[in-house]
Amino acid sequence: MSERPYVLLSCAMSVDGYIDDASPERLRLSSPADFDRVDGVRAGCDAILVGAGTVRADDPRLLVRSPVRRERRAARGLPPDLVKVTLTARGDLDPQARFFTTGSAPKLVYAASDAVPGLAARLDGVAEVIDAGDPVELPVLLADLARRGIRRLMVEGGTGVHTRFLTEGLADELHLVIVPFFVGDPLAPRFVHSGVFPQDSRHPMRLAEVTRIGDLTLLRYLLRASDRG
Repeated sequence: MSERPYVLLSCAMSVDGYIDDASPERLRLSSPADFDRVDGVRAGCDAILVGAGTVRADDPRLLVRSPVRRERRAARGLPPDLVKVTLTARGDLDPQARFFTTGSAPKLVYAASDAVPGLAARLDGVAEVIDAGDPVELPVLLADLARRGIRRLMVEGGTGVHTRFLTEGLADELHLVIVPFFVGDPLAPRFVHSGVFPQDSRHPMRLAEVTRIGDLTLLRYLLRASDRG
C-alpha cells in the first residue's frame, strides 16, 4: 500500500485570486455546472478534507449529491459517502456541524496533541479524534489515511490547508477554476498564503487540461515532478 494517498486539491477563485469576499455571507463562486463537475470528482475519491476553519465558516456537508453517482459507488462496493477528514490546532469544533451530522461514512479529526483529550470527549460518538502531533503534521495524517485504505483524497480548502499541502510538496493534482469577475478586497481570503512553493518558475506545474464551463475555466495541473516530465 502507498505510504500516502493521491492528493487532489480543488478550488474556485476570482480572476484576482480570491476565494471569498469579506462579507458575512459566503460568496458563491462556482456555477451549477461546475458544482456538478465537483460532485463527479468527489464521487471518484475515497475521502474529502477541509480545515476546521472551513467547517466553522461554511458548515459544509461534503457529500456526493447525485443519486446516480451514489448508486454507482455502491455498485462498486464503495460507501455512497466519502470519509470526511478535518484537521485542527485548537479543537474548536461543534459536534452539531453538518460535517458531523450528515453522511454515513466515518468522520476523522486530526488534532494537535494538546487539543485531543477535550476534543475527543466533545466529539464522542460522532467522530474519531486522532493525535497528529503538535502542530498537526500532514505526513502523519496522510500515512494514517493510507493505513485506513484511503487511496485518493480530495482537499477542498481553505487557504491555510491549501498552502500547507502545496508548500510541503504533498499535492499531486490541482483543479483550479477561474470565475469571470474580480473581488478586489485585501481583507478577503485568497487561494493561498505567501510561502515557499516547490512549483516555482524553475519547476512549474504541468497543465494537463483546460475546460470551459460556461464563462468559467477549469485548469487541471499535475504537480509531481514525475508527472511534469
